[in-house]
Amino acid sequence: MMVEVSEQTVRDYQDQRLREKASPKTVNDEVGFLLRVMEDAGDLLRVRLKKKHLLKLKVRNTVGKAYSDQEKASMLECAREARSPHIYPALMLALNAGIRDAELKNLTWGQLDLGKNILTVGKSKTDAGEGRTIPLNSDLRESIDQYMVWYRERFAEIRSEWYVFPFGSPRPCDPTRPVTTLKTSWTNLRKKSGVKGRWHDNRHTLITELAESGAGDQTIMDIAGHVSKQMLSHYSHIRTQAKRDALETVARRRRSAVEESRQEGVAMPNNTQGFEGESLQSRNFEGDQGVKKRCKSMNLIGGRGRNRTYNLSVKRGNSANCTELHRAA
Repeated sequence: MMVEVSEQTVRDYQDQRLREKASPKTVNDEVGFLLRVMEDAGDLLRVRLKKKHLLKLKVRNTVGKAYSDQEKASMLECAREARSPHIYPALMLALNAGIRDAELKNLTWGQLDLGKNILTVGKSKTDAGEGRTIPLNSDLRESIDQYMVWYRERFAEIRSEWYVFPFGSPRPCDPTRPVTTLKTSWTNLRKKSGVKGRWHDNRHTLITELAESGAGDQTIMDIAGHVSKQMLSHYSHIRTQAKRDALETVARRRRSAVEESRQEGVAMPNNTQGFEGESLQSRNFEGDQGVKKRCKSMNLIGGRGRNRTYNLSVKRGNSANCTELHRAA
């Protein structure tokens, strides 16, 4: 009974679900749902559990990865030779459209506009993801065309309401129902190709490649269906080589700028030279004008403005010096 749920009940449930190999995040979601259903009693129980640090299990912070070009080539080659007819087109969709696992499995032919080469995502994890349109690049379109040949041979026709990945294992048999999982095919593919990673990392890979190609944040979010730049930064893993290339580009630009400035310095005349190659500092200006300027500069003891010294004895000394200079001139 709901009224009998206590702190110990929640702890026993958590332990039982962990023994059943459920992930900590899944258990936390289930407990949170239960407490919301309990309303006020659940709020009180949540406070007591949180105070004792028993509300949520520690979740592993799994960091996604972006597959390298070699890893992608190896996976695609093994996918072409795989027994499952689904795994190759599914992998191409993940690597070239970045759609989520649930979006992929529930994809229907009506969502593919092959005339305009556009894929429209149906029900999605987020509101921003639902209904978004993704252009089909040439590689993805080629893989879909090849898959359609097999699909027609298997089911004689293609209907817009039928699922792209029909139900049935090991041989698809019902296009009116979606495939339930690609886990077995994906596990076999990873073992054969020698690649370590998750299926979701294919989505990470596309977003990373889009970021490295210079695509804008809004463009990436429109393709991936993200709702914030914080989520975008979670998925984008700018790889070391891309960082190295970017920094090397900066170094090359700096070297080019220094070289250009050196060349300009050699070609242009020195501004400190006179009209006949004589230095302005070495020219001897005759007349009282030069003497007056020198006298004026000698009156400025210290700095200018407020820092100027108004000591009368200093001024008298300077005036005497100026008089001597006038006489000498």
